[in-house]
Amino acid sequence: MKKFNRTLVTTALPYANGPVHIGHLAGVYVPADIYTRYLRIKGEDVLLIGGSDEHGVPITIKAQKEGITPQDVVDKYHNIIKDSFEKFGITFDIYSRTSSETHHETASEFFKTLDNKGEFIVKTSEQYYDAIANQFLADRYITGTCPHCNNDGAYGDQCESCGTSLNATDLINPTSSITGNKPELKETKHWYLPLDKYENDLKKWILEDHKEWKPNVYGQCKSWLDTGLHPRAVTRDLNWGVPVPAEGAEGKVLYVWFDAPIGYISATKELTPDWEKYWKADDSKMVHFIGKDNIVFHCIIFPAMLKAEGSYILPDNVPANEFLNLEGDKISTSRNWAVWLHEYLEEFPDKQDVLRYVLTANAPETKDNDFTWKDFQARNNNELVAILGNFVNRALVLTHKYYNGIIPAQGELTDFDKETLAQIPVFKEQVEKNLETYHFREALKEAMNLARLGNKYLADTEPWKLIKTDEERVKTIMNISLQITANLSTLIEPFLPFTASKLRGFLNIETLAWENIGANVISNHHQINTASLLFEKIEDETIQAQVDKLLATKAANEAEKKIVAPAKENINFDDFMKLDVRVGTITAAEKVAKTKKLLKLTVDTGIDQRTVVSGIAEHYKPEEIIGKQVSILVNLEPKQLKGIESQGMILMAEDADGKLSFVSPDQSIKPGSEIR
Repeated sequence: MKKFNRTLVTTALPYANGPVHIGHLAGVYVPADIYTRYLRIKGEDVLLIGGSDEHGVPITIKAQKEGITPQDVVDKYHNIIKDSFEKFGITFDIYSRTSSETHHETASEFFKTLDNKGEFIVKTSEQYYDAIANQFLADRYITGTCPHCNNDGAYGDQCESCGTSLNATDLINPTSSITGNKPELKETKHWYLPLDKYENDLKKWILEDHKEWKPNVYGQCKSWLDTGLHPRAVTRDLNWGVPVPAEGAEGKVLYVWFDAPIGYISATKELTPDWEKYWKADDSKMVHFIGKDNIVFHCIIFPAMLKAEGSYILPDNVPANEFLNLEGDKISTSRNWAVWLHEYLEEFPDKQDVLRYVLTANAPETKDNDFTWKDFQARNNNELVAILGNFVNRALVLTHKYYNGIIPAQGELTDFDKETLAQIPVFKEQVEKNLETYHFREALKEAMNLARLGNKYLADTEPWKLIKTDEERVKTIMNISLQITANLSTLIEPFLPFTASKLRGFLNIETLAWENIGANVISNHHQINTASLLFEKIEDETIQAQVDKLLATKAANEAEKKIVAPAKENINFDDFMKLDVRVGTITAAEKVAKTKKLLKLTVDTGIDQRTVVSGIAEHYKPEEIIGKQVSILVNLEPKQLKGIESQGMILMAEDADGKLSFVSPDQSIKPGSEIR
């Protein structure tokens, strides 16, 4: 295996058109942070590079919807994302942004280098154009019916329903999302990177040299390579992004898939003047942490760009994860179906590690997995509280109780003691093995096994009973328990950094060196500090509040989907004039017995006091509507309802979710006033 002297870790750049959610965390940022923290604890030279992707059509669409500029959008969400990452403990060495001056310069120079080497093909092609908006339409500005699954909401680059990559011209009944106009095909010039030129190199590099890559990554790359690569446009007709630095490219910007990965380079440049040794030295290792939707860009397109430039190394691994779903449904930013990181941090203060633990234990490493709030609660209560927290609390509390917080010296070790201590380096090796091969779920399981070992050791030795008959033996038991606790403070550090820090505070120690795990890492007669609980139980009502929040989102989404009923057939003016609608004031209201929906109302119509039976009991309480002014149809033929004669109809507006609202004057008006 090749020996590397430094490691460059990059994370997919989140679009700065919305906050970060748990799908992003599980797929990219938590595993990247675990891996980087592990290498740092080992004393290795490692950089974690991240930043916001601030160009591309999703940004311009967001700006257009909100009536602000693209810069306003990226400034808002870049700050939200960066702040959330910091509070969550994602330890970027730099978190940059692609709207920075350094990035614009770096991306432009990269393009010019390839252009000067003659690496691009410049050709004219037909692209959809919106004549009303007077602009060419980027892929995401075009929607239509997917030719594969018949989903009506497919985009010009991908159908999010079936996941198929598309060209805009593949769509059935394409529509401009700017104006709703049917676009027309019009000629435009673009620069293309000939991926086919590097097809053989990429086949050897991936299919022969990197068979150790994860099956999902290797398989997707093989599928692309087997079907043959084709030139791909690196420019777009758009006014937001890095301007194309070439003659005849006015009004064009670098396409976001070409622009964004260069953001890793520009961010490293911002961080250190020694950036080139991380990007160009043969003894540097580069690892890209991404989601499965970015595999092609990081394993085929970006490497082709780097090979075309000629001076850069290629990634050693791209451990892409699958997708995380939420309560059985695909996470969706547009549908607000997500657990947003910045909201979680507010609603679950000081519980960063709970979410880190759950997302790692349930990481979608080989297949799509599902996050549920019930599982979140169960893992916290049954694993963090009952296993890790329980062991640590017992070890520390008993040491304070028996020895005033001073660690007793070991006496003679039994075979059971020796067997227990011998397990510590075994767990360390298993954690190492799994982290080195990007199996984070298994690595976390092995780290937690050390806490399970501690619990078993205390349960089997029962020092709380033995203290009455063999005080010397209890000293050894407590010493070994605290050795396990101290080792835990380092072994869990990559996964649960806030907990590890808290645990070191309890033990009154500094961070232990990784290579020392397994030895007697904490000395006899060392004074530990007073401890508190590492974790607390999460109650049912807390979880139910989160479930209710999602149910409200689902209801809002369903209401949003409802189509407004079409207009009814026309009537003539004379028929309309037969309707006598007046302003009335409700003077009394009561529920109709043995019904759920009906209220009996007394209404002052200005003409008389009359009774109206109205089906609004599920929307209004009787006492809330006394004195309410309403619109009432006074010349409707009376009708018997539940034995009550109803003498008119109250006009109501019905929302998409079925909620009823009164149609009322916006200021007090005399009962009997005609509504025309």
